[in-house]
Amino acid sequence: MPDGEKRLSVTVLSAISEVEAAAWDACAGTDNPFIRHAFLDAMERSGSASPRTGWQPRHLLVRDGEGRLLAAAPLYLKSHSFGEYVFDWSWAQAYERAGGAYYPKLQCAVPFTPVTGPRLLVLAGEDGPRLRRVLASSMVDLARRLGASSVHVTFPSEGEYEGLGEAGWLQRLGSQYHWRNDGYRGFDDFLDRLSSRKRKQIRKEREAVARSGVRLSTLVGGDVKARHWDVFHAFYQAVVDRKWGRAYVSRAFFEELSASTLADSVVLVWAEADGEPLGAAFNMLGGDTLYGRTWGGGRHVDFLHFEACYYRALDFAIAHGLARVEAGAQGEHKVSRGYLPVATYSGHWIADPGLAEPVARYLAHERALVAEDIAEQAEEGPFRKG
Repeated sequence: MPDGEKRLSVTVLSAISEVEAAAWDACAGTDNPFIRHAFLDAMERSGSASPRTGWQPRHLLVRDGEGRLLAAAPLYLKSHSFGEYVFDWSWAQAYERAGGAYYPKLQCAVPFTPVTGPRLLVLAGEDGPRLRRVLASSMVDLARRLGASSVHVTFPSEGEYEGLGEAGWLQRLGSQYHWRNDGYRGFDDFLDRLSSRKRKQIRKEREAVARSGVRLSTLVGGDVKARHWDVFHAFYQAVVDRKWGRAYVSRAFFEELSASTLADSVVLVWAEADGEPLGAAFNMLGGDTLYGRTWGGGRHVDFLHFEACYYRALDFAIAHGLARVEAGAQGEHKVSRGYLPVATYSGHWIADPGLAEPVARYLAHERALVAEDIAEQAEEGPFRKG
């Protein structure tokens, strides 16, 4: 334990089930579903995030002298870099060419889920900066004990990112595409803010889906049945097979999620024609945000992916007064549909200075390029000037 923190104790868990859900969620809060105990537990119970898949839980808990849980962090010992969306493959290859062992490493993240949000979780009313420092230094201590090459905190809040930088961690800047609700009264109100060309493009795409005979519905919570998950997971698996070749999330995960306290946070946009399922977009509802997670589709229908994943998400957000929609990783095509680039963050501690120093130089260059790209895309966005 760091000097000055003798009154605190740090525990390392081998499963999220080893801590009470209420105590963990008191630190995590209720706004972001992905850091809730139920979501992480569903990942682990389903076998999606497990030692077998290369995600070995090593969650951190910080307690006071009375045993109260004051802070926590979702942490995993990794034997690979799959399912993270902040890519460090080149670092691993360079280190291994030089004779080093990049794996295992420690990853503070939500498995297979590139959504932004807190990672260093602190009980409300406690000394946040102090406890986040304790969590960060405890990760480093654990990495040294385990012989891990590095620690990576991915998609944290901006404040956590800045705090890690002040503690000497390497800082990496990335970007995603998010939609912001500027008080729109309806989808047409949103369209009216776009340039004429973009407005016509979106109307053309939505009208094409409407004419195709596809019927779309938005299923929330208990509306989503086992039969929907059966079809969705088969579609998801098919998309993975075509594009990436490795499905991260098991069918059992969705069953666990539906049986958990987060069941009402599930939002599934369902598409079918003449009783034939064609595709679905899986979303999760947070306090003021709809998080787009995964698309699964069968027979191709022009523009159906855009309608199910992007436009129906905006319809839902406007109807429910949500502040934003996070549409997931990558995809510059989202800009023309109203999703603008925003900065995302990660913090990295690397044990070997022989690797840390060139990575630090690379990240400084990369941050400048990413910031410039975000500014240029935002300036060229789809909205009417002035």
